[in-house]
Amino acid sequence: MKIMTLNKPHHRCFSFLLLLLPLLLQFYSVKSDLQLSYYAQSCPNAEEIVKQQVIKLYNKHGNTAISWLRNLFHDCMVKSCDASLLLRSANGIESEQESDRSFGMRNFKYVNTIKEALEKECPMTVSCADIVALSARDGVVMLGGPRIEMRTGRKDSKQSYLAEVENTIPNHNDSMQLVLSRFQSIGIDAQGTVALLGAHSVGRVHCVNLVHRLYPTVDPTLDPEHAEYLKRRCPTPDPDPKAVLYSRNDLQTPMVLDNNYYKNLLKHKGLLLVDQQLTSDPSTSPFVEKMAADNGYFHDQFARAIILLSENNPLTEDQGEIRKDCRYVNTD
Repeated sequence: MKIMTLNKPHHRCFSFLLLLLPLLLQFYSVKSDLQLSYYAQSCPNAEEIVKQQVIKLYNKHGNTAISWLRNLFHDCMVKSCDASLLLRSANGIESEQESDRSFGMRNFKYVNTIKEALEKECPMTVSCADIVALSARDGVVMLGGPRIEMRTGRKDSKQSYLAEVENTIPNHNDSMQLVLSRFQSIGIDAQGTVALLGAHSVGRVHCVNLVHRLYPTVDPTLDPEHAEYLKRRCPTPDPDPKAVLYSRNDLQTPMVLDNNYYKNLLKHKGLLLVDQQLTSDPSTSPFVEKMAADNGYFHDQFARAIILLSENNPLTEDQGEIRKDCRYVNTD
């Protein structure tokens, strides 16, 4: 009987693959560390606790659902989905919340309400970064959006990145190409960008971010009748940032995450300059038209983009910590 043996070239190739395998496994380890039902063994009720807290807070303060969604965007666009956004300024840390890009953000205190409920059930087990992700997922459902299967296993950052905020989070009056490039840098394409901006379907915009389209002259891309309505909401060109002066993004369904946002854009009723640019830029306008025509398509693309956003460069294993209080790094 003839015994088959590897010749030397094949043997060397096989040995090389064996050496390469650990490196490949290490390369893919960060993605694999995020998984569905990550807390199934360590805290089986974790996701249900987050969900019930989100529902409870929504019933008391409906705008919390919008805050959870905005938290995810502001946290994950800056460096990593690591709850760095939640850190307060203390002990040498400069909070990202102090950036102008964080204007109008609120309800941070209720993140700790969710955290406290989790700490009672499973002390020092569920990260604040996962609370940001899961509360956004459940908040989207409360707003009539799609149910998104979201992986968990993130750890919390031990630092904040105030200096990075303006270089990563698009501003309301940035060019569309700059906005697209910011999202592309974390793996979100034009279609996903258009879908994520659909979050502007809910909530409101402060007059501070609107008046440049109204004064001294009305932006010609803005519907004249809608401009008159906005002037009644924002009667001066220099509104007080601390005053309650705003317009709803969507007057028909202001608390529903739906495709009315895109329908309004096609009617030239977008509030922010970045919104209206979606209809004029050839790389985004076809997606606006498609999402305006099909709410299911919008929801599908929104869910896809949210997953990409929520998995941007997560800290896992010993790269971070699990904070006891989401506002401060652990001291012991």
